[in-house]
Amino acid sequence: MVQGMSRVLLSIALLCGAWVAQAADVKLKPFVLASTSAGTVAEKTVQVKNALSAAGFTVVGEYAPYPSANIIVVTNDALKQNAAASDFGGYGAVQRVSVTAAGNDVQVSYTNPVYMSYVYRMKGDLSDVSAALEKALGRVEEFGAKGLTEKQARKYHYMFGMEYFDEPSKLATYDSYEAAVKAVDAKLSANQNGVSKVYRVDVPGKEETVFGVALKSDDKYKDDTFIMSEIDFHDVKSTAHLPYEVLVSGNKVYALYARFRIAINFPDLSMMGKNSFMNIMKTPEAERGALEGAVKE
Repeated sequence: MVQGMSRVLLSIALLCGAWVAQAADVKLKPFVLASTSAGTVAEKTVQVKNALSAAGFTVVGEYAPYPSANIIVVTNDALKQNAAASDFGGYGAVQRVSVTAAGNDVQVSYTNPVYMSYVYRMKGDLSDVSAALEKALGRVEEFGAKGLTEKQARKYHYMFGMEYFDEPSKLATYDSYEAAVKAVDAKLSANQNGVSKVYRVDVPGKEETVFGVALKSDDKYKDDTFIMSEIDFHDVKSTAHLPYEVLVSGNKVYALYARFRIAINFPDLSMMGKNSFMNIMKTPEAERGALEGAVKE
């Protein structure tokens, strides 16, 4: 009897181990396509905002980078609580939902919360947020890459010598967190250096605030429209890549370096050739300079 029970327990343990290993090997992608249907961006935006509000999300900002698209930025208690529990968790305090005209249809997509929790090295995996977005908006498929496992995403960088999550650009230092937030909010609201405020979310219980920013410039390498024209070229659009973030943590102001921030949403983008990183090679430094110029003391 004892021997038989041991065999049963061993079998269960092996099955559980196999399941855990299989789950760890699941490949996730940056975005989720919620729906594709007829209509206009304006009409669909209203429907999406209503659905998000009904699901308990708060709209903190909107951004129309070009006439064919609108991006709705949302947060909720689960996102803010996970951000509070994570180092530099402010980057994951929001999710972005895009409404994009593509051909005769309008695509509704959103950032994949579980994928984002991994690339931002957060404590929780935001699976509850993923379920809430799916219930509110739908879920057709994940897209945007061949996919990364949790282990790959948490240690991601595009290639040798390029930045990781924990190697951001330090843009400015102030005397205090309060001074930094006040100054950055005022400067971004004033649209300095072609960088303007889209949203602000304060992370509860810690000295951390994330701002979403739009980039508009005659210098194409720090202009959202040009950059997206080069990298977002597939039929299913990755519009929810935008907007970028500026993070105030303590008395310092940071931004994820573009070679990381762009690559996490376009990890399969080729280095050279048409629609490649080579075509926006000057963007990482151009963006860093624009953001620094916008928020520095």
